[in-house]
Amino acid sequence: MNPHITLRQLFIETFKLSAFTFGGGMVIVVFMRKRFVEQLKWLTNEEMLDIVTIAQSAPGVLAVNAANVIGKKLKGFSGAFTCIIATILPPLIIIGIISFIYESVIANPIIAALLSGMQVAVTAIVIMAAYSMYLDVVKMNKVSNTIIAIVSFILSYFFGVSILILLLVAAIASVVLETLKSRKREQTL
Repeated sequence: MNPHITLRQLFIETFKLSAFTFGGGMVIVVFMRKRFVEQLKWLTNEEMLDIVTIAQSAPGVLAVNAANVIGKKLKGFSGAFTCIIATILPPLIIIGIISFIYESVIANPIIAALLSGMQVAVTAIVIMAAYSMYLDVVKMNKVSNTIIAIVSFILSYFFGVSILILLLVAAIASVVLETLKSRKREQTL
């Protein structure tokens, strides 16, 4: 936990990210990383990578899961609650407003063009996020992680293997590999 960060600061930063980020959970995670790791330095790259892994593995909305873990890490239970509320409020407000004017807005060609353009931008941001996280994994200099990621992608994309199965197998493979490495280190000492 970080005693220098107030709940108010945490709420404002998370609220702003949620309010001005379009495109889903992975996009907000990219901006959370940029804000909390690079700009505010509240978290390290490794912590953010762990947070994304946990958030993706847990059931539920990625952005809310990430906010929950970030809040818990920075300010405990009250931080988790604060970040969850700050993440949920902006979409609820925006969707509430849009629901009143949906019929008139959806038929507008300018709005349709804006939404189409946003889809392209979101795709680029998600690709950049995946690449950035991959680089963070590579920087950890663990070849086994890279192999597990590549094999998981191939099995999921080309063979339709369930993500749940891949997560379980990857977790088991990681534990086995780390156990073998630690035994090897012990034998050399």
